[in-house]
Amino acid sequence: MGNAFILASGSPRRFELLGQIGLKPTVQAVDIDESPHLGESGLELVRRLAESKAMAIPESEVPVLGADTIVMLGNQVYGKPTSRLHCLDMLLSMSGKKHKVITSVCVRSGSQKLTATVHSIVTMSHISDVAAEQYWQTGEPNGKAGGYAIQGKGAMFVEHLEGSYSNVVGLPLYESAQLLSKVGINAL
Repeated sequence: MGNAFILASGSPRRFELLGQIGLKPTVQAVDIDESPHLGESGLELVRRLAESKAMAIPESEVPVLGADTIVMLGNQVYGKPTSRLHCLDMLLSMSGKKHKVITSVCVRSGSQKLTATVHSIVTMSHISDVAAEQYWQTGEPNGKAGGYAIQGKGAMFVEHLEGSYSNVVGLPLYESAQLLSKVGINAL
């Protein structure tokens, strides 16, 4: 078995981040309903989704890592943009403001389930209507919580970051490595 584990995600960013610390999981994308439940807070949502992804691979003989990332501006949860207008609305509403990026990571091994949640605060520069439209046209915002990628062209909008950079990309590496080490998966 060694360092074998499953990444319950089709996200190339999460796979690349794990590779950065020497881990090469088997990728098994899962399809779960990511709709928020009535009255569910952003924190409850992101934790439930990470745990649901880790649990979606039944009876795995190796550990399973599930993760989910959301962006929050005040109490408003921003997931992945569903359209051009949705993305532009998200970007322009975050313009010149601070928002939180929250990722929950869940590692399941047998009956053991370990979860960590990480918060980062991102300050966005002023984003003009034209810049938001041009950014949408690059195609980069598709599939990105909050409609931007800090590891790509979206970095030009990030004025300041407090907390974990890898969290904003989509997987907090320190916390993920800590959880994986507790179930016998070590990068070193």
